[in-house]
Amino acid sequence: QVHLVESGGGLVEAGASLRLSCAASVRTFRSMGWFRQAAGKEREFVAAMSSMSSSPYYADSVKGRFTISRDNAKNTVYLQMNSLRPEDTAVYYCNAREYLPITYSSPGPYWGQGTQVTVSS
Repeated sequence: QVHLVESGGGLVEAGASLRLSCAASVRTFRSMGWFRQAAGKEREFVAAMSSMSSSPYYADSVKGRFTISRDNAKNTVYLQMNSLRPEDTAVYYCNAREYLPITYSSPGPYWGQGTQVTVSS
């Protein structure tokens, strides 16, 4: 059974940084990424990258502020979040997909439990 375990969320002030981590329990997935869901809104894509490529891709709202990275030896994906804004407040979910890339509208079937990120103004 696949488990994605996230960590690193918290409460910070605007302009601060946080680093999220997500460890996969079973194996290395082709594509791993992050989605988020703010209260009262739909879940949205944040960032993703493939183990076959060094080119990550981001939602426009986080481009230039967030950086996704992977450590395939540890089956772990990270999300470095800088210059955080109140509108970044959400539950952040790790996502994994085995054979195809994660896209804005096509997440993988595997999800973490979510970690809360709250940014105060």
